Amino acid sequence: MPTPEIHARIDERLEALYRRHLPMEDREVESYDPPEMERERDLFAVSIATVDDGTLYHAGDSDYAFPLQSISKVFTYGLALEDNGREKVLERIGVEPSGDAYNSITFDKRNNRPHNPMVNAGALVAADLVAGRDTGEQLERILEKYRLYAGNPDLEVDESLLDPQARSTDRNRAISYLMRSFGMISDDIEENLLLYGRQCSVRVNSNELALMAATLANGGVNPKTGEQALQREYTRDVLSVMHTCGMYDAAGQWAYSVGLPAKSGVSGGILVVVPGKLGLGVFSPGLDAYGNSVRGVKVCREISENLGLHVFADQAEDTLLQTAD
Repeated sequence: MPTPEIHARIDERLEALYRRHLPMEDREVESYDPPEMERERDLFAVSIATVDDGTLYHAGDSDYAFPLQSISKVFTYGLALEDNGREKVLERIGVEPSGDAYNSITFDKRNNRPHNPMVNAGALVAADLVAGRDTGEQLERILEKYRLYAGNPDLEVDESLLDPQARSTDRNRAISYLMRSFGMISDDIEENLLLYGRQCSVRVNSNELALMAATLANGGVNPKTGEQALQREYTRDVLSVMHTCGMYDAAGQWAYSVGLPAKSGVSGGILVVVPGKLGLGVFSPGLDAYGNSVRGVKVCREISENLGLHVFADQAEDTLLQTAD
């Protein structure tokens, strides 16, 4: 565990990183989702959680809770793997980057399945694969998992987000009904759409997001609580898909420049995993052309480059905690 002096130095460096990226020009931002998030354009948070004991370092608006949105796909996919096993899930959801936008109505026609679980089509099938007598039980099991990852037993769905989402879910409905016609998903489309909308509407703050990432970095064990959120054998599968498919259709660019498993959401969050070392949670609602947080991408790129965290970087380079010694 870092000494108080080292802890203070890490906090100082994180604060400096936050200050460097706080300025943001309007021309850098393509959109806010939903558009009313522009009112909160100045919200910005960076949090880091270590894998040894879940120690948190944070700067900015780290207490502000935002909806997981597409970041939720990571954890529901993990639960689907636990419920069904690797081979059965692979029959229903592929692991190849699609090269298309996250909400594209495209499939892996050769194998009659969605391309991967990080696009909406694959995420809808992943939710469908979660075990339960009905969607109520499925949702409770999903929430239970999210709480284990975040170390917060009080995480809940923000029901106020469901109506706005329902008004813009026609594309997911079209994807679902088309998948049903191909035998990719079960019959209860409307219930599954509601289940998916609810998982996306769970709010977390950047500290909790960092701890969720650190749990994946720690083989599925929450480093703060010691509880197993994901069976170790499936952690590899989840991280592999995050690495190649987690950043929408900018996934290749992300793998090249940042080189870490990650998942973004249109609410402005980015979850980043440094296996065996730490988890990173960033939040800023202004989005680029791919639907990724403008500030978030810049912060993650700087951290990866300066600390040598890219998966193919020289492993002799300093890690975050070593640089503070």
